[in-house]
Amino acid sequence: MDFKDYYSILGVSKDADDTSIKKVYQKLAKKYHPDVNPGNKEAEEKFKEVTEAYQAISDPEKRRKYEEVRQNYEAWQKHGGQGDYDWSRWQAQPGEGSHTRTMTPEEFAAMFGDSGWEGSFSGSGGGFSDFFSTLFGMGDIEQGPHHRGHQAARTQTRQDRELKVNISLEEAYHGTTRVIDTGEKRLQAKIPKGVRSGSKVRLAGQGIFLLITLEPHAVYTREGDDLTTDISVNFYKAVLGGEIKVSTLGGEITFKIPPHTQGNTKFRLKGKGMPHLESPNQFGDLYVHIQLTLPSNLGGEERSALQDLATKYQHL
Repeated sequence: MDFKDYYSILGVSKDADDTSIKKVYQKLAKKYHPDVNPGNKEAEEKFKEVTEAYQAISDPEKRRKYEEVRQNYEAWQKHGGQGDYDWSRWQAQPGEGSHTRTMTPEEFAAMFGDSGWEGSFSGSGGGFSDFFSTLFGMGDIEQGPHHRGHQAARTQTRQDRELKVNISLEEAYHGTTRVIDTGEKRLQAKIPKGVRSGSKVRLAGQGIFLLITLEPHAVYTREGDDLTTDISVNFYKAVLGGEIKVSTLGGEITFKIPPHTQGNTKFRLKGKGMPHLESPNQFGDLYVHIQLTLPSNLGGEERSALQDLATKYQHL
């Protein structure tokens, strides 16, 4: 999904006031309206684009949210913009934002004058873009009242559905996809890196939210974006120190423990945990919990050596 610069689409500055935005939109809407350009698909798409932009930045609440997204997105680009930008944090929640937005007769008269248009209005508007739908909810852009009588346009509503989806910790780490069967069609849903149990992933334009549940993992426990794993270390390596192999979700690494490592010691491996949902190029930490493994089936010489050590240090 691409970011939309609504200010550029309308040709206004980022600090333009409501009056300036309205005047510019009025001019563009008259120029590109489908009834003024019958059969011109390019003009129709341009009309939809400027109408969407106007809906986004003429409403104070939408404009505030859009400004947050714009500034965050531009900061992400300045820092390299690696990978895919994570839009999930900005998704409209069920019931949030507008669904279908149609210009009322009063708005239309105020915008274009009481005389209206000479032609009739087709009302054949298309849907909002994925970008708009993700931020503000789903909807269709309709063209306005029919003919000069200003017949009120029809308002549509849709009920958002919530589907439960179980994923593994590995899928949450790498990101994954799921094929969703709505009964009418099959959709491929992208689940971003770093999701947690309780995260909601919105399928833009579909009225569907995926409620994510992470399945328990045999090796790792998760707390926020940090992971903890137990590693067995034998008695000799704990006493003398040495290298151990640690499996992470990003691959196996070698880690050196110091001499005299005690049981239940935790070591922090920075950046080896889960990716942050909002910034997938940043990671939490992995905590390695040391579990001592005592030697078994000791030979006579080994037992004698340990006995000597025990006698030497029994008063410490």
